[in-house]
Amino acid sequence: MTTRWTIGLLVGAGLLVLAGANTHLVWVAVTSQPDCVDHVKRGEQGARSGSFTAARSACSGAKT
Repeated sequence: MTTRWTIGLLVGAGLLVLAGANTHLVWVAVTSQPDCVDHVKRGEQGARSGSFTAARSACSGAKT
């Protein structure tokens, strides 16, 4: 029965590592605020037809 215990412990340890990694990912996503990045806004010069622009800026004080 030692083989079963070893496999059980390895599976349990793998699940703990997976849960810890997901918890860390959620924590970083919730607590971090990325810096504002300059981008071409819709209607500005340099915005080509068909190019991607930000739908709404998440930076505080930015015009939408």
